[in-house]
Amino acid sequence: MMTGSLLTAWLVGLLGGVHCVGMCGGIVATLTAGLPREQRRQVSRQLPFQLAYNSGRILSYTLAGALMGTLGAIALEFLPLHLAQRALYLIAAGFMLALGFYLGGWWQGLTRVERLGALLWRWVEPLGRRFLPVRHWWQALAVGLVWGWLPCGLVYSVLIWSASAGGPLQGALLMLVFGLGTLPNLLGLGLLAGAAARLSEQGWLRQLAGLMVIGFGLYALWQLVVL
Repeated sequence: MMTGSLLTAWLVGLLGGVHCVGMCGGIVATLTAGLPREQRRQVSRQLPFQLAYNSGRILSYTLAGALMGTLGAIALEFLPLHLAQRALYLIAAGFMLALGFYLGGWWQGLTRVERLGALLWRWVEPLGRRFLPVRHWWQALAVGLVWGWLPCGLVYSVLIWSASAGGPLQGALLMLVFGLGTLPNLLGLGLLAGAAARLSEQGWLRQLAGLMVIGFGLYALWQLVVL
């Protein structure tokens, strides 16, 4: 089941790219514009900075996944194993369905979860300012570490799922694979901002991504019924 979960997490990250473009487009544009002119003008010189930004972001996802996996493992210690596993998996499936409707633009209930995350973001965001303007790859990595804590319904949905992964290592791995799924879209956004933005404006693409994620959620619920 872990292999299937990792594949699903990667696909959710990839399909969620239509949301990433809208959510993080402004951040990517600002970070890119803040690079020295000689770095901005050549893709080959800009690429190390974009990779560092995204590596920091994915590392933050991985750390958060380890934390959620630990919390899930603690829950398993205090509740009957089978009951706890099914409860965590049911919650994860529910969030997956909510995420599908969120991506498709049919229901924005996850924005309420994002507002809760905004409380943490108020404390974390000023840390990133200390590394601006970015002139070295390690500054870009530090900014990416902060960026990874930006309130995002897409990320939070998979984080809830990572709590049911079985432990800190499994939770971290799930979020790592999810982060790698988001990489093509956000890396492309940094290097080819105009083309990525135009792609995200296609309503049918957002709805298709939403329907596919809803399918993952329904499949998870079906597994709960048959197992």
